[in-house]
Amino acid sequence: MPPYEPRRRGLMLVLSSPSGAGKTTIARYLLERDHNLTMSVSVTTRPKRPGEAAARDYHFIALTEFELMRNRGELLEWAKVFGHYYGSPRQPIAQALASGRDVLFDIDWQGTQQLREAARDDLVSVFVLPPSTAELERRLRGRAQDPPEVVAQRMAKAADEMTHYEEYDYIVVNRELEQSVVAVQAVLSAERHRRHRQIGLNEFVKGLRAGQ
Repeated sequence: MPPYEPRRRGLMLVLSSPSGAGKTTIARYLLERDHNLTMSVSVTTRPKRPGEAAARDYHFIALTEFELMRNRGELLEWAKVFGHYYGSPRQPIAQALASGRDVLFDIDWQGTQQLREAARDDLVSVFVLPPSTAELERRLRGRAQDPPEVVAQRMAKAADEMTHYEEYDYIVVNRELEQSVVAVQAVLSAERHRRHRQIGLNEFVKGLRAGQ
C-alpha cells in the first residue's frame, strides 16, 4: 500500500473586527509565516490611501464596474461600508480552494454572513476584539489616516459591529499582537486537520484495517 499523503480542499479563514482592533496587522503576520495561505484581494470603490498598492491591498475600481461584477454574480460576498463598496471576487477564491490552498479574508460581519450562506463547510471565522474601548480609540487615532470626525464614526460603528461576535466560530482578544497571531495560527492548524477536510482518509483507514 503506498504511503498516505494527506490531501484536502482549502478553507476560507475570515478575520473580522471593528476598525482598529488589529485584524489587518494579524492578517499580514499570518501571510508572512504561512506559505499555504493566500489573501483574498477585495475590489473596492473607495480611493486608495497613502501606502496602499493596487492589486496588493485592493483592486480599486469604479462604481459602475463594481455593479457589473455584482450583477454578473462574480462576487462571493459584498458590502457597503462608510459609503464605499467592497467585494470578494469569486473566481480566484474557487481556484485556490480547489488546489488545496487556504484563503484569508479581511472582511466585516456582513461579508462573513454571505460567505456562510454560500459555502459553510469551507468557512472558519475569527472575530478580533480590542482589549478596551479606550485602546481601540487610541489605535484609531494613532493611525493618523482619518480625520477626527471619521474616527468618531468608526467608534460609533464599532459598538454595533461587536454585537455580532456570537456569529463567529472563534474569538481572539487582541491584547498583544504576537499572542493574537499565535492564537489564530492554532485555529488554522486545528481546522486543517478536521476529519471532513481530509481527502482519501476513508480509503487509507480501510487499508490500515486490512493490514496494508
